[in-house]
Amino acid sequence: MSIWQARPALEEINAASARTLMAHIGIEIIEIGDDFIRGTMPCDERTFQPMGVVHGGASVVLAETLASIAATYCIDRERFMCLGQEINANHLLRMRHGLATGTARPFHIGARSQVWGVEITDESGRLACVSRVTMAVVERRRVAQDAPGGARS
Repeated sequence: MSIWQARPALEEINAASARTLMAHIGIEIIEIGDDFIRGTMPCDERTFQPMGVVHGGASVVLAETLASIAATYCIDRERFMCLGQEINANHLLRMRHGLATGTARPFHIGARSQVWGVEITDESGRLACVSRVTMAVVERRRVAQDAPGGARS
């Protein structure tokens, strides 16, 4: 059974990432299943820390990107939006080359919050990072009102 309110299209997601952090570091969404989304990130100078391995923060960016995209397609996008609320990550393996591949699956999809698990592997399929991402589901009208200069509810 599919978890998506509207089935995401790879082309739509990847096109929307132009001129964003995703594009800057080379994140690409490559697969969408009934209950998961998968994307890749290059292990290169854009994502390395000074020791020549993928920066932990880059892995966190990949994890939150996948969870955010997935969460957004599990809601009514006309009325709600998903915002990152909390993330943690355990870095298990150094990645020095190739592509990191992340897969996000939901632990919980609720009316006001979602919790996603993301596993990131290296090109050999070895687990390099595990992350848990909590997303807040917020009404669009309220977000606009809470913007600087907007009316507060």
